[in-house]
Amino acid sequence: MPANPTDDAPATAETLTPAPKAGGGFSAWVPLIITFVLMPVIAYAMTNFVLLPQIQKSLGVTTTTTDSGTKSKTENPGAKKITVAMDKLLVNIAGTMGSRYLLTSLSVVSTDPGFQQKMTDNDPALRDMVTSALSAKTLTDLEKPDERNLIRTELLAGFNNILGTDEVQEIYLTEFAIQ
Repeated sequence: MPANPTDDAPATAETLTPAPKAGGGFSAWVPLIITFVLMPVIAYAMTNFVLLPQIQKSLGVTTTTTDSGTKSKTENPGAKKITVAMDKLLVNIAGTMGSRYLLTSLSVVSTDPGFQQKMTDNDPALRDMVTSALSAKTLTDLEKPDERNLIRTELLAGFNNILGTDEVQEIYLTEFAIQ
């Protein structure tokens, strides 16, 4: 073996690999431990403080914190609920080439005293929004077990978008027939 490793002689394993560092032990595991501890904490914080408030805001649900620290929906239990019916909405089901249709009726609930007038004033826009949302559903979508809840949520967001934030508290599908 040549005395100088820069000579033209072939390199050996001793000259190519660096000597192992002494004392790697626990310090090599620190980044992994930090990752396993911090990731669940970050996921929890993002869910509770970013994602859930945005979902609640888009659905029109507001929460308040009571003195005991528990959260509750802000609804006035003494307020009179006003129900307005939207009867007989007929829409073609997507993907059936007009051979299948959905007949539905809705009851929309609010506690706003001027709610019925707002519903009357915005009736064409509301009916258009409902028929557009429902006609985009396929037969397979409508037969899914939880689809009615998804439709309620979608319609609730659409109604609150047209009428004003937090105007509508509940939507009931009083008639839902697929033909």
